[in-house]
Amino acid sequence: MNRVKSFMFKVIAPLLLIVVWQIFGTLGVLNEHILPPPTKVISTFVQLFKNGKLVDNLFISLIRVFRGFILGALAGVVIGIFMGLSRPINKILSSLVSIFRPIPMIAWIPLLILGLGIGEESKVAVIFIGTLWPVLLNTISGILSVDTKLIEVSRVLEKSKIEMLIKVIMPSAWPAIFTGLRLGISTAWTCVVAAEMIAASSGIGYMIMYARELSQPDVVLVGVFTIGFVGLLIDAIIGALQKKALGWSYINKNGR
Repeated sequence: MNRVKSFMFKVIAPLLLIVVWQIFGTLGVLNEHILPPPTKVISTFVQLFKNGKLVDNLFISLIRVFRGFILGALAGVVIGIFMGLSRPINKILSSLVSIFRPIPMIAWIPLLILGLGIGEESKVAVIFIGTLWPVLLNTISGILSVDTKLIEVSRVLEKSKIEMLIKVIMPSAWPAIFTGLRLGISTAWTCVVAAEMIAASSGIGYMIMYARELSQPDVVLVGVFTIGFVGLLIDAIIGALQKKALGWSYINKNGR
């Protein structure tokens, strides 16, 4: 019953927004050429889904996100572990992180296009950069927040550095790392759309920009809402994986 109530509370606001939107659209309060009513958007969604255009573009975007996210997440975790464990490495790289991290992802796109062309490599590189920072910073935070008492006990028990990393440091850092992964996948999804809007001939971002040029606001909204729903689904999947991982970590910590 609690789950049903929780679900109902979550859908009340979206449903209310759709109802008000439809009413205003029917009454002519909203300009249909700028903001078409939900019925028109739904009809366009069904049409794009049936002819395969939505699915094809979405699949291409997801492949790009997956490639860039995996590379960025791996790099962020590995570099974050080294920076979290080694003060010299942290001091050497922290200045570079401070310089490059505030740069917006869209600012990298022209340079990456010049260096890598307008093919898949430049788009994956944009996603890689966008994913790297949240994963890196949260990994460092997770490593540095490990209880020093646990490390001292490991040293007393004469555990090797590898054992200490695998059995003590990483289980304690997993919550922060997963937070970084969730932020990273959200950023990756944003980056791929931005990259596709500027230089692409396929993908959700390209579909949105092409529809804008043809003055098709219903197609634009289908693309926008698809981005939102897919992003929500991806976040939910990572959240489910996070619960399983944290449960496993809790068992390791308590020995039960």
